[in-house]
Formats: sequence, structure tokens, C-alpha cells
Amino acid sequence: MQEIQPDVLHLNQFCYGDLPVDVPRVVVAHGDLITWWVAVHGHEPKSARWLRRYRDVVGRGLSGASALVAPSACMLEALRSSYVPAKREKVIYNGRNPIFFNPYVSKEDSVLAVGRLLDAGRQVHLLTQHQHPLSVCIVGSDQPVSVPRIPIRADVKVSTDQLCVSLKGPQTEAQLRNLYSRAAVYAATARYEPMGMEPLEAALSRCAIVANDIPSFREIWGDDAVYFRTNDATSLATAIRELSEDREKCRLYANRAYQRARDRYNHKRMIDEYLHLYRSLTSAEWAAA
Repeated sequence: MQEIQPDVLHLNQFCYGDLPVDVPRVVVAHGDLITWWVAVHGHEPKSARWLRRYRDVVGRGLSGASALVAPSACMLEALRSSYVPAKREKVIYNGRNPIFFNPYVSKEDSVLAVGRLLDAGRQVHLLTQHQHPLSVCIVGSDQPVSVPRIPIRADVKVSTDQLCVSLKGPQTEAQLRNLYSRAAVYAATARYEPMGMEPLEAALSRCAIVANDIPSFREIWGDDAVYFRTNDATSLATAIRELSEDREKCRLYANRAYQRARDRYNHKRMIDEYLHLYRSLTSAEWAAA
């Protein structure tokens, strides 16, 4: 700290909000155990010693932070319900640079989903409950991986009379961009999603978004996504079938998602909002001094 002398600390872990330093500390809430548990199970986890310790550490980090940033109003409200209020709160939606994605590739008759296979909050298993008229690809990885020296072969194709699903292992950023660009539909199946980067990247690749009907997806995508009944695999299958049968509707929602992503969730808007927050915090520190 003394060597670098930063003006602001931008932190992605709650606990660091309580650092004993005279520098403004911005804590960004990408997700946490308690709000995840409530979204997945409908109630808070059973009290335990480790959980009380966890809640205390997170609470002290939130109350000690100079500012708490959440990627959606839904996430901010969930944190308020589960922990102590922060001194200063702000919603800054995630953003991506559209230049990294290709929305101009001819689309295949396919549905893409990205998410940890064992994460109940992602519930990508909803895509395996019914037969779909489009091929389905599930990428079972939470984040891109670096380019390996030896090519990864982790693809599995599950095919029966009623189902055809391809499961892919970890993908590089280039591989993910290619999958996004080719898919006609992106299935946002999560039941816990502060603000997912995967649907945003799919939208910038001009995929139609079929989203679980939860408050955060409604907040982020508004009327520019097709929604299926909350956590309902049958409703998801119906939404996919309707888009496959009505190509014009599929193209319409792909274009709407693309335009919304470019207008509202681009990297420049996100950077500008963070810089404005940083400047306001440093100005307040100077005024207090």
C-alpha cells in the first residue's frame, strides 16, 4: 500500500471491505452463499458455526466498505435482506466490448447454454428433460480456460430417441465466441443470477435469449427476451419449439437482445460509471481531509 499508494481499492471479495486502510474501498458483489441458497432452496441455510462465521465476515466487509456495487438491483436487494446495509450502494450493470463477438455469422439450428453442471443455481439440466427440435449444446464450465498445449477433448454426445444433447468441457474464449456466434438461441436457465455474463455475450453474438422468468432476468432483459415459466422444463421446451417453428420471431428476438446489449451493457458505459464512482469517493476523501 505504501509503495503503490492507490487512490481507490476495487475489491471482488467481501471480506476486504473491512481492511484497516485510509483508502476508499469499493466492494463488488458478484454473488454469495446466503443469497444463492435462498434463490435455490427458498430459505436461508440452517444455522451452523461456520455459517455464522461466514455471515459475520461478509457483514463486516459490507459495512466497512466505502461503497458496495451490485450488478443488478435484484442482487442489491437480496444483499440488503441477508446482511447489514452498506454505507453507500450503487448498481452498475456488467458490460462487454461488442467488438469481441461476431453477430454476423449464419446461425445453425441449435441452442446453447453455459453453466456448471453441478450447480443447482444454474440448473442447465432443464434442457435434458424434453426433446427439442433444435440440437442442444451445454458447456459445463464457469469460465473460459487458457489455450492448452494439448487440445482438450471433453465432448460427449448423449443421443436417444427422445433427446440429443452435446456436453462440452472447458472452452477457450475463442471457442466460446465461436459457439455463441453459431447458436440461434441461448438458454438462460439459471434460478440464481446476479447478472450473468454468458447471456450478455450470447446477445452480443445475436442469439435469441430464452430466459428463466426470475426478477433479475426481467430487470436485465425486459421485453427483449422470451421467458419460460419459472424453473419449468416443459415451458422451456415450449419456448424453444416456438422459436424453431417461427424463424422470423427468433430473428426478431435475436436482434432485440443484440441491440439491448449494445446500448445498455457495453464496456464503455460500465467503465464510465465505475470511474464516476471512483472520482466521487476520492473527492469525498479529500474533502474530509
